[in-house]
Amino acid sequence: MDTTADVPGARRTPDRPRRPRSIRAHDAVLTATSALMREVGTSGVTIDRIAGRSGVSTATIYKHWPCKAAIMAEAFGRDAAEAVVFPDTGRPVEDLVTYATDLLTYYTSPEGGVLGQLLAACATEPQAAPYFHEFFLAPRRAALEPYWDRAAEAGLTRRGVDAATATDVLLGAPAFRLMAGHESLAPQEVRKLVEYALHGLLVPAADAADTP
Repeated sequence: MDTTADVPGARRTPDRPRRPRSIRAHDAVLTATSALMREVGTSGVTIDRIAGRSGVSTATIYKHWPCKAAIMAEAFGRDAAEAVVFPDTGRPVEDLVTYATDLLTYYTSPEGGVLGQLLAACATEPQAAPYFHEFFLAPRRAALEPYWDRAAEAGLTRRGVDAATATDVLLGAPAFRLMAGHESLAPQEVRKLVEYALHGLLVPAADAADTP
């Protein structure tokens, strides 16, 4: 039985400069964890397996992460950043649609499909939640802000729309479908959900008044 959640570990300190050897060890642990998640799923990942694959001692691992789910969260965040790039065509709305579609399509791939397992792991190891937010959720939300700003500057969004809420609306329905698994997440279906979120479901009030 994996008891890593019961082992105390100091929180990572992002502002502390790492020595080259420490950086190499950190990267080796993340690379090994990514490979193990693909091979055995999150439930099959253990600290001992990560140590064996990476060549980094368990003592060193616990200096950087409090539990295995924290390592998986950081590794998955790095993998997702490499797999799904942010488009920049100069058309902010189309870029938002493309990115959201590509992101959700990635989540249905063998590599990205561990997201649901990772969320469950973070629920059972609460120490991992800050890592999930820092390395996976926050970077994606922050990277979307300029797109919303550009759309607002171009007069494409309603006045007062804020990026944080808009991002939740944009990705909320596809994420729900991903978690529930009740409908298709084929790229064309994801794109439809995203476009509904952006453009709305109701006809404008003036048009509705003319509808019998």
